[in-house]
Amino acid sequence: MDDLDDMDRRLLSALHDCGTDPRVATAARALSWAGEHAAVWLAAGLAGAALDRGRRGAWLRGTALTAGAHLASMGVKRVVRRPRPAHVEPRVRTAGRHSFPSSHATSAAAAAVAFGALGARAVPPLAAAVCVSRLVTGVHYPSDVAAGAALGAVTARLGVRWMTGGRDHG
Repeated sequence: MDDLDDMDRRLLSALHDCGTDPRVATAARALSWAGEHAAVWLAAGLAGAALDRGRRGAWLRGTALTAGAHLASMGVKRVVRRPRPAHVEPRVRTAGRHSFPSSHATSAAAAAVAFGALGARAVPPLAAAVCVSRLVTGVHYPSDVAAGAALGAVTARLGVRWMTGGRDHG
């Protein structure tokens, strides 16, 4: 386990170093802020429901899947209670002191799967950028982000048929 912890720390340090460029740090902070409490994803789902009236129900169910994945990650975080990285200086404030899994990554991956199934092609790359932002800002280990993304993707993938009214688009 020590080798994995060491690798986690080294990868985080390398990605955190990317934030020494002020443009990268600013972008990472903005992405982290947008992903706080799944805000950008909930807003995107509601916008999709408002704009795509023919699939309003699917957009709302996808939004519910994203919110549910986010809540699940918060529950796991309370059980695991892994402290946030202490060896790098955080570039953003955090809502809590626990790190595993990354709730930003969970909601981002859930939105990528759910809204991607509805054809929202811009969501997956934006979701990936939000995940990376948590490393550049120094508030999560790579394993936190990977676990969060896996939790979000699996949660949404399990709900895609329900979301799309029984049609599996994915």
